[in-house]
Amino acid sequence: MSPVPPAAAGIPAVPDDRAAEVRRLSEQMPRFMRLVHAFKNIPAAGDGRERAALVLLFPLTRLGPLRQSTLADVVHADPSTVSRHVASLVEQGLVQRVADETDGRATRLVVTDAGRAAVERLAEERTAQLGALLTGWSDADLTALTGLFGRLLDDLTAALPSDPRSPSAPPVPRENP
Repeated sequence: MSPVPPAAAGIPAVPDDRAAEVRRLSEQMPRFMRLVHAFKNIPAAGDGRERAALVLLFPLTRLGPLRQSTLADVVHADPSTVSRHVASLVEQGLVQRVADETDGRATRLVVTDAGRAAVERLAEERTAQLGALLTGWSDADLTALTGLFGRLLDDLTAALPSDPRSPSAPPVPRENP
């Protein structure tokens, strides 16, 4: 059986040059994802901490105390991976577990003062790294990339079923027992 042409499937036809650019972008995305993953796994400057664990501090700082399962949902990560990273953050004193006010059997993850300081350091380090990588870019190119990349991220976020990080998403609900 031959595939259904896009137009027949209700998908608008895309001009060949546009389709080629979309294909080129789709081929670049896996490379981008691998590079982001590689950067997350580089130990943070001077302290040997794993970035993959530290990046969990950002949503916890932005959204406030969360259950570990909710955190895994927010970052679209496997719960066992998040569990391992959270254990490391707790051991390092960057996050603490506190009793959930609505269900004493459950806990929420709260960023400590040391965790907030680590978020600041990581944000500064990330900014410095990107600044160094982009020194050869013109101001106009950097502005264009920032605007277009933000637009792509917004469109990707909007395409997710329900992403609590979406700017239009309601606040993360408090879990009930």
